[in-house]
Amino acid sequence: MSVGRDLTRAGLSQLVSRSIDVINTHQSPSGAYPACPAFSAYSGYSWLRDGAFIAEGMSRNGQADGPTAFHAWSARVVGARAGQVASLAGRAARGEAVSPAEMLPTRFTLDGQDGTDDWWDHQLDGYGAWMWALAEHVARHGADVPGAEQAVRVATRYLTAFWDRPCYDWWEEHVEQRHVSTLGAIHAGLRAAISLGVLDSSSAEAAAEAVQGIGALVEAEGIAPVEGPGIAPAKDTRQRHLTKWLGTEAVDASLLACVHPFGLYPPGHPVAAATVAEVERRLAREGGVHRYLADTFYGGGRWVLLSGFLGLNHARAGRTGEAGRYLEWMAGQANAQGELPEQVSTLLLAPERREEWVERWGPVATPLLWSHGMYLMLADELGVKP
Repeated sequence: MSVGRDLTRAGLSQLVSRSIDVINTHQSPSGAYPACPAFSAYSGYSWLRDGAFIAEGMSRNGQADGPTAFHAWSARVVGARAGQVASLAGRAARGEAVSPAEMLPTRFTLDGQDGTDDWWDHQLDGYGAWMWALAEHVARHGADVPGAEQAVRVATRYLTAFWDRPCYDWWEEHVEQRHVSTLGAIHAGLRAAISLGVLDSSSAEAAAEAVQGIGALVEAEGIAPVEGPGIAPAKDTRQRHLTKWLGTEAVDASLLACVHPFGLYPPGHPVAAATVAEVERRLAREGGVHRYLADTFYGGGRWVLLSGFLGLNHARAGRTGEAGRYLEWMAGQANAQGELPEQVSTLLLAPERREEWVERWGPVATPLLWSHGMYLMLADELGVKP
């Protein structure tokens, strides 16, 4: 029987153990978590965003050494770019133009270098997500992460200088927009940086001002009325949801992170509840969750990790039965080796677009370590232990 097809409590627990093994097996000696060791476009690269959630899943499940090694690798990567950040921030402060091509990368080689392959590289969310995950791990395990204090100061300077500028989103798309999920990650990261107590007074003040600015900007431009067939336009915050980017009414499943775990709007807040409900209404199908309605990547399948985010939010809101069904769906997507893919190729939004991606990059990325990390996070939230 496949590890992931046994949806009994024992089978779900077995996949927790298997997920820990998959992540530990593929973690680089440098500490980096490769996104997917066997996928042509991802092989040899580590994303701060993916790694943050992978590390959090492992940390929640009693794994201290692997996440500490990842955070130490991230600290080396970020800290090594202190000079670049100082130059960029200085130029921005003087009103000089800074192009997206000059900004810090979103992904790095496993030894911490900038990649040489073309990529959609200017993404700010990973730097916020990393500081959030670092603070969670330190608080949970009392971990001593070499270089973390300096790296947090560098990342904070970078984000406080550029948080309000457009960049690519989680999916490496729409560099011209300001994405609410990116703002949520930055908000969480800067709050974490302040909580770690490693910033000087001026940096802490700048971080606090950015946190306040993000909240005000999203409230003003990143929330839309809940509307649709049979749904009346909303008149108050009880019927308003977060949006894919500022100024649109569209939703994106990455917005789930803005509720839990990032807490831009905490679970129970009317906007948070409406956001989770709207993402589920528009994007969830039979246990899986699409990224957004116009998605054509590999035909626009349902992403395993996004079911993890939706399940986390249900669990945190006390809807454990619904959360458990998302965990079961995630487990059901594992192959015979207990490996979770990036997305599944049934119920596609744009089936006519699938083959072009298979021809370009090969089969869907498997195992995707971020999928395993999200499975670990949701399993922990529901008390499913290895």
